[in-house]
Amino acid sequence: MLRNILRMKPRALILHLLLGAQARADAALGVRELLGAGALFGHAPNSMRVALARAVSAGWLVAPRRGAYALGPMARPLADDVGRWREPAAQAVDWNGEWIAVHAGAAGRSDRAALRARERAFALLGLAEFERGLYLRPDNLAGGAAALRARLHSLLPAGTDSGTAFALSALSADAAQRARALWDAACLDAGYRATTARLSAWLEGASGLPLARAARESFALGHQAIRQLVFDPWLPPPLVDGATRQRFIAAVTRHDAVGQTIWQQYLAALRAPGSPHGAPTLPSESPQEHIR
Repeated sequence: MLRNILRMKPRALILHLLLGAQARADAALGVRELLGAGALFGHAPNSMRVALARAVSAGWLVAPRRGAYALGPMARPLADDVGRWREPAAQAVDWNGEWIAVHAGAAGRSDRAALRARERAFALLGLAEFERGLYLRPDNLAGGAAALRARLHSLLPAGTDSGTAFALSALSADAAQRARALWDAACLDAGYRATTARLSAWLEGASGLPLARAARESFALGHQAIRQLVFDPWLPPPLVDGATRQRFIAAVTRHDAVGQTIWQQYLAALRAPGSPHGAPTLPSESPQEHIR
């Protein structure tokens, strides 16, 4: 898990750090903070600076003030959608057994960039391919087909064909059974339980960790857990175990709160006098200094 984070390229790391900062009143991070965070994951200061400059040029980042960076217009739609995980109760309604469909048969598959963007958006919305070009999900999302259509439009680059989204009812019994089987519900439930146990076990020992290690591990664990939640298809009971998912969401929320505290301490250490750009001398490097 940590190895995967260590392989994350500088721009991806920067974007994920700023996504995490959205929970703060000031969602911007300074150069010193970003370079220090990059060093924590093995990225040289120059690599981070190049990534910052390129991300600003591409519109992924903006500089709201000198020496600070925040998410830019290119990143904002995805950031807003990803941030929905913090309000899970507002996402779903009771399921009446009907479906939402998206027909993407006319969207074409020759434009690889558009295809990748569409596939990612469909995954974020929990859509699964029922027949070639026809994607379904249970109609249990707040706002129904209209809200899904709006979210889909916001997640895709301008000019990308999103397909046609509509409510679908009166599936035959056989078709409804096939639709229910599009997702591996047992695997989803097992994933909820495994991540809940992993986060709970880490939180039990977090207070004894040095600050730098706690920051690395909380980021790696939190990144994976939040990604799991963001890409969860949000299936209704009885397709998944609702209570198991609620425990998973509660565990992610607890871990995120602790992780935010750890990173506030870590970033404060980076801002402290004597912490040079890219090579911070942190209190956590001393064995006796642990998270507070």
